Amino acid sequence: MGRSRSLLVTLLALVLGAGVLVSVPVAPASASAATAPVAARQAAAAPFQSYQGTRAQLRKMKRGQVIKTRTLTYSVQGIPLPIRVVQLLYRTTDQRGRATWNATSILKPPVALHPDRVVAYGSFYDSLNPLDGPSYAVAGGRSSGTSAVHAETALVTPFLLAGYSVVMADTQGRTADFAAGPEYGYTTLDSLRAALASPAAGIAAQPDIALFGYSGGAIATNWAATLAPTYAPDINRRLVGAAEGGVLVAPDNNLPYVSGSQVWAGVAPMALVGAARAFGIDLRRYLSARGKRIFRALQKAPIADVLGRYPGLRFEQLVKRRYRDPASIPEYVRTVNQLNLGLRRSPTVPMFIGQGAGGEVEGTPGDKPGIGPGDGVMIAGDVRTLARKYCNAGTRVRYQQYPLSHFTTVPLWLPDAIAWTEARFAGRAAPSSCGSIPPGTSLARLKVRR
Repeated sequence: MGRSRSLLVTLLALVLGAGVLVSVPVAPASASAATAPVAARQAAAAPFQSYQGTRAQLRKMKRGQVIKTRTLTYSVQGIPLPIRVVQLLYRTTDQRGRATWNATSILKPPVALHPDRVVAYGSFYDSLNPLDGPSYAVAGGRSSGTSAVHAETALVTPFLLAGYSVVMADTQGRTADFAAGPEYGYTTLDSLRAALASPAAGIAAQPDIALFGYSGGAIATNWAATLAPTYAPDINRRLVGAAEGGVLVAPDNNLPYVSGSQVWAGVAPMALVGAARAFGIDLRRYLSARGKRIFRALQKAPIADVLGRYPGLRFEQLVKRRYRDPASIPEYVRTVNQLNLGLRRSPTVPMFIGQGAGGEVEGTPGDKPGIGPGDGVMIAGDVRTLARKYCNAGTRVRYQQYPLSHFTTVPLWLPDAIAWTEARFAGRAAPSSCGSIPPGTSLARLKVRR
């Protein structure tokens, strides 16, 4: 466990160090005012991210409609960088289909060489605290939760230096619904609508858009690509492709995979908290005394504070004896089926999908029956089955499997994903691994077991 945590810290330090550039003065900020407060308690802590109109007004807005705008300078741990940021508050949809609002940050390149190219970057901030989202981090937020966004500076820098705009939404929504994949997709797609509609963003009227993300960012990337044809066909027409790595496919498979792990075990209850929040489910009646303590402790936890904190934790320890089989809980079954990408339609744009399979490095055995190896938290077999499903539907997929863990895969995946994305912007034909992707695990719909 200690070795794996040290590896994580080292990787993040390297990424953060690579992203620190030259400092410049902070630009003045501005925002429009609204009326009739509905979230006054949030306004005190986060004036920009709070919507103060009425619910009725919100429901009448179009998805992606801009509510207010401000401009500032990107800040990493208090250090201003030469990156201008346009932040938008916009109307979107939550996991339960209700009209809501969210924030997104448009990172402007030092030189706008390609105003007609946009990268929708999915952040892996992975937190149950809304104050850890990218809109807070780039505005100067400093916490263990915002440090993930700061570490991602190096991941978006190549696109900024190439002259592209980068749109980085608070993909988990305003209530930080960690692991609620469809909501990640809605917030991503509506952030792009907002960015294209905002004169302050400086984006061409009909740009090419690439989706891009790793880990939690891959959840946003894949769900956005999956939902775009029906939820946002206007954005789908602009997409040139989606590049992702370490994606969550079927949460019901990941639960037994990480159960008992040395580093990743605590992410399971973290995901349960996030999904329950998103779907409005009260899990307390199922929880054991220990489960209740852990769930209370995780209500606003960022993933940086969870990794390695619950070594060996198993699902059975979180619940009462009669619920040790999660499929005995109807709410759980309904939820994981809605979060299973394998049960959704295939994207219509080319995909680059990278996945590690050396999770033993991070303390997760790869020998569990019906699951097999993964990267420590995501399952390689699930990702292969998803890629094969997309191939069968006619989507061009390049699948690349790496013999490394979730964290150690990043340095190999990143240059592959960037090169693939650049080729899509250049208009070259997307390569395909279809026909050579090995079979994977089952992504079948889960049924309630009594």
